[in-house]
Amino acid sequence: MTHTVVSINNLTCRYGDFTAVKDLSFEVNQGEIFGFLGPNGAGKTTTLRTMMDFIRPDGGSIEVFGIDTRAEPEAIKARVGFLSSELVLWENWNGEQYIRWLEKVRHKPMLEEAQRLAQLLDFEMKRSLQGMSTGMKRKIGVIAALAHKPELLILDEPSIGLDPLMQQVFEELMIEVREEGRTVLLSSHDLSEVEAICDRVAIIREGELQTVENVANLTRLAFRWMNLTFKDEAAPIEGFDRINGVTDISTENGELRMRVSGDADMDTLIKHIAQYPVKDLQFDHPTLEEIFLTYYGREA
Repeated sequence: MTHTVVSINNLTCRYGDFTAVKDLSFEVNQGEIFGFLGPNGAGKTTTLRTMMDFIRPDGGSIEVFGIDTRAEPEAIKARVGFLSSELVLWENWNGEQYIRWLEKVRHKPMLEEAQRLAQLLDFEMKRSLQGMSTGMKRKIGVIAALAHKPELLILDEPSIGLDPLMQQVFEELMIEVREEGRTVLLSSHDLSEVEAICDRVAIIREGELQTVENVANLTRLAFRWMNLTFKDEAAPIEGFDRINGVTDISTENGELRMRVSGDADMDTLIKHIAQYPVKDLQFDHPTLEEIFLTYYGREA
């Protein structure tokens, strides 16, 4: 039986006359990595801050662990590891001092786990927090969010500034959390990150939900790329551009490539292909980035 950890119901948040989030609803289940995807300004950070009760909604509600965020925010925060998109640190401390302070606040041992995480992330715990780069700040932020082993991680753009090697380490840590049965809600505009580790993803645009879908399914829903290699050197284009649902036709080195939508006239397409001597045929599923452009439009 699936257990819901986060339930967002018709959430609306406004800043004056501007509506940052409008009638947003989705659920996050226990033991999954859930991606919250959208460009900067789409409403992701507002949603996460409302979830932590840093912002009160103008409409709708959020429940975390079955608790209304406005009713018992401290009970929720005790079970959550949160990483803000804009991390502010006491720069007169070092990493170890920061974690020891968090131990007192949370009344939980954290230093041993923090040291393990620091080793994986190549972070020196005795180093001063003053003057750190964005990437180094994200490392101590990730360490602080994970070190008390929370039931739920809420991470807002966690991998900003991390180099590719540390990005891989971060992804491995998220998979480790999932394997332990804990839950991750990951806000990002990094499509490759979401595609690599997330089980499901919500796409948000201008504060409104566009879709919630399994990542694996999402890359199959909208369209596929068809690649045809012909025995003859010349790849015929004529006629393909008139078939419903076939677009973005191109040729290179005797290969014909086309975008085939989910509602394409496949019968007509197959009959048209059959007129030519085909050497090879392959389908490629779109990347999450291409799916993202489908939902947002090419201009965005």
